[in-house]
Amino acid sequence: MRKLVESDQRSTDEVAFYDRIRPLVASYGASPIRRVAVVGNQPLEPSEERAAMIDSADVVFRVNGFRMDDAGSPATVGRRVDVVVFNRGVRPTPWFFDAYPERLYLMVEPGRLLWENPKTPAFWPADLGIVTIPNREVVLPLGEALGADPRESGQWATTGTVMLWIATRLFPDAAVDATGFSFVDAPDQTSWNHAFGDPSAVGAEHRIDLESTLVRAWIESGRITYHR
Repeated sequence: MRKLVESDQRSTDEVAFYDRIRPLVASYGASPIRRVAVVGNQPLEPSEERAAMIDSADVVFRVNGFRMDDAGSPATVGRRVDVVVFNRGVRPTPWFFDAYPERLYLMVEPGRLLWENPKTPAFWPADLGIVTIPNREVVLPLGEALGADPRESGQWATTGTVMLWIATRLFPDAAVDATGFSFVDAPDQTSWNHAFGDPSAVGAEHRIDLESTLVRAWIESGRITYHR
């Protein structure tokens, strides 16, 4: 198992959850899974090396309103996606539902701890199933690692950080290549620029300064390799 930071230690319930879901997630990638790519939605400059790094991973995670490289466009973030991690407020991009029968969609819903409506989004394809990620084994332990209690403070991690947290726990022995998380270098930003679509405000429910601190600890410990 690759080196963890102190706050990364897993409880028995967490281990059991990831053991249950790991075979499903792995079935969408290449076996065995030795390297994972986790791609956020920060706008990035073209890079053939980065795009190749993503597309050659054994399993590729993307988040919410992601974009992919189209044929003929400069290579930037690659053209593969195996697992989509999203929340109910997602604004689908042109790539979000492309080839959806070949992908696994994992929905995180931390707002259910306080107020979020459990309805499936109206735009969701009738034949596309969703795997919901439990708050008890995922969102709450991540909140503890961040130093925020979602139940009391109404603050929880962004979906991108949840995605990265899930990926490292699903495949603890795999190398993890991450890219596209703007808060790593800009923890004080108050709005997001997206690789596709209009900017949006950083929600009051997020403490991206805490997320930056945690992800930087993963980078410094060698748990993930971060690509700019």
